[in-house]
Amino acid sequence: QVQLVESGGGTVQAGDSLKLSCAASGRMVRHVMGWFRQAPGKGREFVGCVTWGSGDTVYADPVKGRFNMSRDIANNMGALHINNLQPEGTAVYYCAAGLFTSATTRGRGYSYWGRGTQVTVSA
Repeated sequence: QVQLVESGGGTVQAGDSLKLSCAASGRMVRHVMGWFRQAPGKGREFVGCVTWGSGDTVYADPVKGRFNMSRDIANNMGALHINNLQPEGTAVYYCAAGLFTSATTRGRGYSYWGRGTQVTVSA
């Protein structure tokens, strides 16, 4: 029953930073908000997640140090801050939600998905 809407995508130059947002309409208690991306011609890749209650985060190795996730409990919104974007970061970025489990903290078993927002990075 959770509905998610991403926003903030666009076209940037290599080295730029970008903030993506994910607005959730349903209750996020006991949930994890995950972020994924799908580059052209490639499968969906787990970027990381933030646990709603604690704010704890998990990042995939390729994005550690450049991506930062947060959530605003009062506004029921998550954010993905991306620094130093590179051309290989060009992808559709999705937010997702699922109950907190060992699976969701590993990027598996998410129940709800946004439609995605396009990020294009030019060299």
